[in-house]
Amino acid sequence: MSSNGAAARSGASPARTRSRVRGRLAAPVATRANALHPGAWWLWALGLGTAASRTTNPLLLGLLVAVAGYVVAARRTDAPWARSYGAFIKLGLLVLAIRLVFAVVLGSPIPGSTVLFRLPEVPLPDWAQGIRLGGKVTAEGLLFALYDGLKLATLLICIGAANALANPARLLKSLPGALYEAGVAVVVAMTFAPQFLVDLQRLRRARRLRGRPDKGIRGLAQVGLPVLEGALERSVALAAAMDARGYGRSADVPAPVRRLTAVCTLGGLAGVCAGTYGLLAAQGAGFGLPVLLGGLALALVGLWLGGKRSLRTRYRPDRWDLRAWLVSASGVAVAALMIAAASADPAALHPGVVPPTAPELPLWPAASVLIGLLPAFVAPAPPRASAPAPAEARATGPVQGPRRKEAS
Repeated sequence: MSSNGAAARSGASPARTRSRVRGRLAAPVATRANALHPGAWWLWALGLGTAASRTTNPLLLGLLVAVAGYVVAARRTDAPWARSYGAFIKLGLLVLAIRLVFAVVLGSPIPGSTVLFRLPEVPLPDWAQGIRLGGKVTAEGLLFALYDGLKLATLLICIGAANALANPARLLKSLPGALYEAGVAVVVAMTFAPQFLVDLQRLRRARRLRGRPDKGIRGLAQVGLPVLEGALERSVALAAAMDARGYGRSADVPAPVRRLTAVCTLGGLAGVCAGTYGLLAAQGAGFGLPVLLGGLALALVGLWLGGKRSLRTRYRPDRWDLRAWLVSASGVAVAALMIAAASADPAALHPGVVPPTAPELPLWPAASVLIGLLPAFVAPAPPRASAPAPAEARATGPVQGPRRKEAS
C-alpha cells in the first residue's frame, strides 16, 4: 500500500518502474563509443579453449561448441571478419576427418580387441619400428581418435569465435607501445591486401567489357602492371603521411633499462609458452597455471618498459569497462572450473576407451560451461537492420495517395 502510494505520488507506475529497470539492465545497441573491447572477446574464447583442452568428453565438447555458436549468433556483426566463423567450423571438421584417417591408415597407440576391419599392411624396414601402414583397425583406436579430433576441432571453433567477434583493426590498435611498429605493419598489410584484390577485379572487369583478354600470361602482364603501379602510389602516399606524422620517433632510454626490457620480454614469453603447454598437456595442470601467470607478469613488465621508447598518442582508445570485465571473467571462470573438475573427477571428463564406455554428462562441469553464455546477455548487441515493409503495404501504398488526391 505504501509502495503503491509512493509510486503514485512520484508519478511513475510500478510497471513503468520495472520497465525502466529492465531497460537499464539490458545490453545496449553497440556503437563506436560503447563497443566491447576486442581483448575481452579473445580472453573469453581462450578460456573456452582451455576448458576444451581439459576434457575428451564429447558431450562437454559439444556443449562448448554450442555455447560459442550461440554467443557468435547473438553478438556477431555484419563486418567481413565476422563471416570467418563458418570457415573455422569447416576447418574443425576437416581436422576431425584427418585425425580419423590417420588412425585408420597409421594405426593407434591404444590397444584394442574389437577388430572392425583389416587393411593390407605394408612392411617397413627395421629403423621404422613403431610405425605401421595398414593392418587391423579396432573400435577402441577409432574411438580414441574421435575424442582427440573432437578436442582439436573444439579448440579451433573457439578461436574462430574470437575471430568472428573481435575487430582485428581495433585489437591491433590496442597493442601496447612496445608492439606499435608490428601493429602498424599488420594493419597496413590488412588494409592493402583487400585493396589490391579490388583493383585486380576492377581492371579485369574493364578488360572484359572492352573485349580484351584478361587470362593467360599476356592478360596477367597487362593487368598486373596497373595494379602494381596503383599499389606503389598508395605506398608512397602512406610513407609520406607517416613521415609527416613523425612515425618512427623514439625516446632516449638508458642502456640498463633496455637490457631489463629484453630480459623481461624474453623471459615472459618463455614462461607463457611453458605455462600454455602445461595447461594443454594432461600432466601439466599443476605447474602450468603458476608458470603462465609468472610469464604474463614478466611479459607485461617488459612491454611496459618497452613502451617508454614510443612517443605517440592514441586517438579514441577503446575502454575496458564493466562489460569487458564480465565477458573476460566468464571465460576465465569456465577454464578455472573445468581445470578443477579435471583434477577432482578425471573419469567424468575422460570417458573410458578400453573398454569403451558410454560418455555421461557431469552436472557441475556442464553448469560451469554454461557460464560462457554470459556475453550473449551483457555484451552490446549489434545493430539490426530494420524489417522491410509488408508486401501488401508496399503494393497499396503508392496507389492510395493519388486516389485520395483525386477524391479531394
